[in-house]
Amino acid sequence: MLTTTLSFENIHNHGELFANMLRARRELFIVHNKWDLPEALGMEYDQYDTPASRWVVVHDELGKVLAGNRLTPTTAKCGIYSYMIRDAQLGLLDTIPSHLLYEPAPVAETVWESSRLFVSHDVPAAIRRRVHARLVYELSKAARNLGATQCLTLLNANWPRWAARVGVDMTAMGPAMEIDGIMNQVVSMNFASNLH
Repeated sequence: MLTTTLSFENIHNHGELFANMLRARRELFIVHNKWDLPEALGMEYDQYDTPASRWVVVHDELGKVLAGNRLTPTTAKCGIYSYMIRDAQLGLLDTIPSHLLYEPAPVAETVWESSRLFVSHDVPAAIRRRVHARLVYELSKAARNLGATQCLTLLNANWPRWAARVGVDMTAMGPAMEIDGIMNQVVSMNFASNLH
């Protein structure tokens, strides 16, 4: 099991890995979960897949994607968009409720957003937990390398059951709410105590 953090600066060094990650996202989010998201050439993408973002990918030696995640700085801007959680709060996204945070969404150099976190649905149950833990470990490492002390993420509201297992200090930043039949919640992953 390998991990790679992709950026627009190094994407050319990793062959089809970026495209494979977008294909894996499509397979899970559009085909399996039946979410209505943009797609082209068999890949899922959105307005946050820009040069400002980074993508943490867990994969095998042949480039088969097992899991992935996108990191976007909260200072990012692309037209009217910034980052997904903030844009939802501002009412720019009709698929995510605007009341997802208790406070105004932060905009700071040390705060990044973690989004599109996934483990491919065809990852065998026997290694699924290990793949998930590896992804969370690598995204925290990548975020710290980018200078982040905190990452906001919208995820399944069952996060308290597994946060301690993957060694991440998490705090609820908004209410649990139903999105597409699943209870979700914005949480903050705190990396400040892990910075060197």
